[in-house]
Amino acid sequence: MTRVAEPATGIVEPGGLLAILGGGQLGRMTAMAARTMGYRVRVMDPEAGCPASFVVDEVVTGKWDDVDAARRLATDADAVTLEIEQIGVSALCEVVVLAPLRPGVEPVRIIQDKILQKNWLASNAFPVGAFRVAESEADLASAVDALGGRVFVKTARGGYDGRGQVRLGFDGAATEAAIAEGWKALGERPVVVERALDLELEISVMAARSPAGEVKSYPAARNHHERQILAWSVLPAGIPEALEERAQAVARGIVAGLEIEGLVCVEMFVTRQGELLVNELAPRPHNSYHQSERACATSQFEQLVRAVCNLPLGDTEVLVPAAIVNLLGEVWIDAPGGRPDFAAALAVPGVRLHLYEKREARVGRKMGHLSAVGATGDEALARVLEAEKRLRSWRG
Repeated sequence: MTRVAEPATGIVEPGGLLAILGGGQLGRMTAMAARTMGYRVRVMDPEAGCPASFVVDEVVTGKWDDVDAARRLATDADAVTLEIEQIGVSALCEVVVLAPLRPGVEPVRIIQDKILQKNWLASNAFPVGAFRVAESEADLASAVDALGGRVFVKTARGGYDGRGQVRLGFDGAATEAAIAEGWKALGERPVVVERALDLELEISVMAARSPAGEVKSYPAARNHHERQILAWSVLPAGIPEALEERAQAVARGIVAGLEIEGLVCVEMFVTRQGELLVNELAPRPHNSYHQSERACATSQFEQLVRAVCNLPLGDTEVLVPAAIVNLLGEVWIDAPGGRPDFAAALAVPGVRLHLYEKREARVGRKMGHLSAVGATGDEALARVLEAEKRLRSWRG
């Protein structure tokens, strides 16, 4: 198989083979963008029937730390990227030997460990809320006390969509028993302890950087979480210009500082005191920018393909406001006969349905999303929330 990378520039021309570590919904949507641009796509995933399997040329089956599977994924690939950051570093190092890995080993190593991530952000003068690292139950007790008694405790590795974290001190003082229970629930492993903040809103900014050093960022998205899972997101966020500029500067600084080749989504908190604080980083496409497919000149998925292939980055301008609402497994589980009322949802003007072809609906599992456009962000959000309501028409 002949590579389609031009050695002088590192550009991967259409027709080349793009490999993706991960075949979930993000890999699926990235693959769809890549195929539109003429690329062939191979993915690696623990499940042969993963969401991306329906739209790619080949699936390599292997767990995230499977070095042999990573080797097979990268062999003859023109470039490799990822849709999940929990890939074993040993597997990433194997990939690098065989093909360009974008975003790179070191940025992923830092981001996939919340302790390394928080320390990197703090040491590089990016704004973060007060936090402590705890490596024992005694450390956790000390951290809870030092941070004022109301905290979020997160496992250093793994954990997403509310998994791998506990809250302490929200229902009265955090007792010794509650701390012990929390430490045990998180596997008695190193954790990050974060002071609970008085939040005004949550936003995110997606930034892209190409191997050539070009950087572009998207306008901020405004996000709403329920049970620590993103419920809906709207783009643009509709925040004051000064806050937008600060958020953009933070995201651009992070993508450049980590020397990422690809995407990084910077989740941020805005407190009622006006502070802008970095919450977490994701070196990949992100749920809060799914609406970029409807809103922007260049979707986050096309932008990733452009960055990974060292093509000029696309325009990030918002052409029309858009919003998304996540569809979790409960929508199917609760529906009579397991059939949500998609027709009722699609009757709302400006609404589209995006399903990931996951085989089994489970509580909290992202099965798809609805998107909508509108004259304003608020109108787009109102439409998509109305569509989600109609989808559950059996509730009355």
